[in-house]
Amino acid sequence: MALSDTIAAIATAPGKSGVAVVRVSGPDAFAIALHLTGRLPAGVFPCCRMLAIRSADASQILDRAVVLAFKSPHSYTGEDVVEFQCHGGAVTPRRVLEAIFAAGARLARRGEFTERAFLNGRLDYDQAESVLDLINARTDQAADAALEGLAGRRQRELRDSYEEALSISSELEHALDVDESELPPNFLSALAERTTALTASLRSLVDRDRRNGIMRNGALVVIAGEPNVGKSSLLNALLGENRAIVSDTAGTTRDSIETWLDIGGFPVRLVDTAGLRHGDEVSEIEAEGVRRSEALVKEADVILALAERPENLPIAETRMIRVLTKSDLRGKCSIPADVIEVSSLTGDGLETLKTEIASRVGALEAKDERAGMDKLLSALGFLNDFSVDDPVLAANAVRSASLELGQLIGSEYSSDLLDRLFSRFCVGK
Repeated sequence: MALSDTIAAIATAPGKSGVAVVRVSGPDAFAIALHLTGRLPAGVFPCCRMLAIRSADASQILDRAVVLAFKSPHSYTGEDVVEFQCHGGAVTPRRVLEAIFAAGARLARRGEFTERAFLNGRLDYDQAESVLDLINARTDQAADAALEGLAGRRQRELRDSYEEALSISSELEHALDVDESELPPNFLSALAERTTALTASLRSLVDRDRRNGIMRNGALVVIAGEPNVGKSSLLNALLGENRAIVSDTAGTTRDSIETWLDIGGFPVRLVDTAGLRHGDEVSEIEAEGVRRSEALVKEADVILALAERPENLPIAETRMIRVLTKSDLRGKCSIPADVIEVSSLTGDGLETLKTEIASRVGALEAKDERAGMDKLLSALGFLNDFSVDDPVLAANAVRSASLELGQLIGSEYSSDLLDRLFSRFCVGK
């Protein structure tokens, strides 16, 4: 990656809007802005001014825009940065960007602005991941978790844990060099208590990382069951709107209908599937819908297994929440303790169901974990080998854990790891 290049991109989403932002970063950012506007904002950086933007050959005015200048290193990327806040739409931002290219910049790669912020020390790796999490957040809790990461909370906790591991390790190493009679009473048991607290802190960090992974990626929750058990009605009730067509005719839902929903702060991809039935009366189109439903059920993180009567409920399994629908039409009957009764018409049981969905989703492990999760788990494994009866084993355990944590808070990252992260950003970020 050539940091000597000056890069540019449209930083706002395409489409009709009042304002579009075109961002330029690199050593020639100010020279390019000067070439296109004839002058730069004056005063203390960052500073801004309303200026006319001309084409690279100065033959025409492209727009009048607010021009913001940020002097290195006091910018997002740590480089000289200029942002043109021009009028939105399809034409003006494109023409401004083309003029910037003609003046010497190149198109930024996906995530290259944030990558430069990382390489220039403006963000650490965790913070860069948190920027992406914040952009992609689908719920308030997901955004809050991303902001905590952006503020550096995780890295601070890792560094504190590393320093505690070093402290415990150094005391154990000292104990190996002296006679046991010279050690204070309960020396090893006191260090064992500190090690237990350190382990709990790291375990909390692992749990939070995995929870935030679910916040990042969401969970697939599939509504499944035979035709006419109320799958589409339940989808509509959970959404609070009539998204799916509801009919007494079997096979109304031929294909899956999906939407994103905030349940207990978790982003949930909720899918209504075709009724699961087979036989000669099933058309070819409906049969294809059933095949797709079965594939979604296999993929699901949580399955809402619906039935109208207790005897029709499927056998419980780990991913399944068993739901009896149409409780408003059914008299009192004996149902298993793990079954939730709901009425999509009256709303009875819906909050209980949402609470159970949130509980199941919160217990899931993230499908893609934070970079370095393997080292964090390895450090936990070493700490679990701490022996209060054997100072040599205890010293080896904490020393190994501190080495893992030391690598985790280091600043060396492979190019493949960086590419995987920054390629997930949009071009203008």
